[in-house]
Amino acid sequence: MRTQRTSRVPGGRCSSGWALAAAGLLALVGCAGHRSSSAAAAEGRGRVEEAAGIRVEALRLSAAGTMLDFRYRVIDQARAAALLDGRQRPYLLDGRGAKLGVPETPILGSLRQTARNGKVSPQHTYFMLFANPGRYLRPGDQVTLVVGDARLTDLTVE
Repeated sequence: MRTQRTSRVPGGRCSSGWALAAAGLLALVGCAGHRSSSAAAAEGRGRVEEAAGIRVEALRLSAAGTMLDFRYRVIDQARAAALLDGRQRPYLLDGRGAKLGVPETPILGSLRQTARNGKVSPQHTYFMLFANPGRYLRPGDQVTLVVGDARLTDLTVE
């Protein structure tokens, strides 16, 4: 017997093709209003990013929503040292008090990139993966990235 795969979308269940189309449409509608209303937040985040020595590329849900994929480029290696220091323990804070950390696996270790031998390339996009147990954070949620004394505020989950 062959079963059809289904995906859960707001309003019920439907086939996976319809779910993807609906998700794409919702993403387009949500992004259109978000970009225009967050110009001041983006400007403020730009100042914070500059102070931290990085440019944020993205903070996206990954692994079916159970992980958050944070991507960034290093602009100033000296100011970005905390983000690239393997001894620091980065975490995300949301407005409700949740603290989401970087998972560590026995074989791979911490699921983030660090600077080896102090070598950092501005052409390279670096990553950190954060656990999102129970799919706690959703698209549109605002979080703060904390690494040591460095704080990046008003990051929006895509």
